[in-house]
Amino acid sequence: MEKYHFQYCQKLVVFTEDFKKVLLCKRKGENDYDGVFSFIGGKMEITDSSLVEGMKREKSEEIGKKAQVKLFPTLSTNLNSVFVKKDGNKMILPHYLCIYLGGDIEINDEYSEYKWVALDELISFEPKINNIPEIVNTLLRLRGLIKEEEFITI
Repeated sequence: MEKYHFQYCQKLVVFTEDFKKVLLCKRKGENDYDGVFSFIGGKMEITDSSLVEGMKREKSEEIGKKAQVKLFPTLSTNLNSVFVKKDGNKMILPHYLCIYLGGDIEINDEYSEYKWVALDELISFEPKINNIPEIVNTLLRLRGLIKEEEFITI
């Protein structure tokens, strides 16, 4: 058995520009969270030249190239960041703050639908991954540390 085996799975927490809503997409055909709303993002691939390039690729694959977001790449929240999948694989799940700039959202076949969920409805919104409200609140607190020029558009 390998001593250091895990998948690195970056999650993008996409807020509206006024920080009143967050984008959630409903997983489709996924072993661990089928039919459950989650953040977008995915595993780093060996062809990704950097973490940011991996996040850009995942954003484009999952919500389309026309959808533009500003990403804060320097800091992530790592709450509950180790997840063991049903198949036994371990994943590291950092969550990055993003702001939606516009453009059509076109979800791929990994999702059945997407919703902009108001932050004041997030706790009661279902079905969702349980730690979503905690991650959103942590990123909102970190937001106060970020300068506008530190964002990059992907």
